[in-house]
Amino acid sequence: MTKFKLNGETRTFDGDGEMPLLWYLRDEAGLTGTKYSCGVGQCGACTVHVNGEAVRSCLTFMDDVEGEEITTIEGLSETGDHPLQKAWAEHDVPQCGYCQSGQIMQAAALIAENPDPSEQEIIDGMNGNLCRCGTYQRIRKAIKSAAESAGGASK
Repeated sequence: MTKFKLNGETRTFDGDGEMPLLWYLRDEAGLTGTKYSCGVGQCGACTVHVNGEAVRSCLTFMDDVEGEEITTIEGLSETGDHPLQKAWAEHDVPQCGYCQSGQIMQAAALIAENPDPSEQEIIDGMNGNLCRCGTYQRIRKAIKSAAESAGGASK
């Protein structure tokens, strides 16, 4: 049996320990904000936090989350007012929106680790999160804006 916290709530899982966390989140927990895309950890659509670190949930197995704290896009902010969520709307980031939860979760981990990222640090920190619509400039602007509103200075 695997015991962990999901968005602040203690959960247990008594199934196949090799089940990807992504399938647990979507199929068992009903949290569909985390998306399936490539299935091999290359696109970032399935990004969630495990103990505050951005991870690809398609490559993280249920056995790997024993005792860990998992945060999904649904748990980032109960009211949807996380600085990144607000900046995403302010800068009209999404087009199709499919990759956006993974983008936001990757950006949240980046800002938590580096509250004042430079343009290059944002580019490097978001490397591996793909957007087929090509909204990378708006993503970078939104991350910078969110960092500044959260207290980071502008570089």
